[in-house]
Amino acid sequence: MNEKDFYVEVIDNLPAISENENMKEKFAQTFYEFLQLQHLYDSAIEVMKTYLNILDNEFSVKFQRNPIHNIESRLKSPQSIIGKLQKKGLPLTTESARKNLLDMAGIRVTCCYISDIYAIVDMLSRRDDFTIIKQKDYIKKPKPSGYRSYHMIVNVPVYLSTTKQYAPVEIQIRTIAMDFWASLEHQLKYKPSASITPEISQELRECAERIAETDLQMQRIFMQINDLE
Repeated sequence: MNEKDFYVEVIDNLPAISENENMKEKFAQTFYEFLQLQHLYDSAIEVMKTYLNILDNEFSVKFQRNPIHNIESRLKSPQSIIGKLQKKGLPLTTESARKNLLDMAGIRVTCCYISDIYAIVDMLSRRDDFTIIKQKDYIKKPKPSGYRSYHMIVNVPVYLSTTKQYAPVEIQIRTIAMDFWASLEHQLKYKPSASITPEISQELRECAERIAETDLQMQRIFMQINDLE
């Protein structure tokens, strides 16, 4: 099955579209627009990953260490984008997707220390070609569940063959310990047979607090060893 046939099959599986033949035919014609949109956002991810890798390499040269432990990325598929637009009752067009969905492209940056997180945030904020759309500090103000991370949505320039366009990239920056907790909490929360009782929620919050204390302790040890205090 080629990509277009697959796309049409996705359309068939969306009731609001499949029941209206005219709408289905019209929407199928926008297939390449969604592919172009996907390419734009994928390119924005690559631009951001390249910059982060440059920063990491610069730190390695200047300070003989790498602040970034790992970089992961994700890109929503056209069918996922369409499904989300439909769920929100929004027009099923690429224009609507660009206007209303800020999480189509995402990057997760795992750092060694809390100070590395804020160093990266500062460097991203000082880029004159990046525009910060939104940011939330869940490290200083954790979510009620205990979740900690620094979230940013950054508008990234992408230079195409004939134009320059911008695309938002959602960035989550956290320590290895924060990522460990978030990954396990997500598995437990979305396990099909999961039953998260108030007692379990409390235990998870307590685990998050202990992990946060460990993060701070490791930060202090790092700074003492490197005479940074």
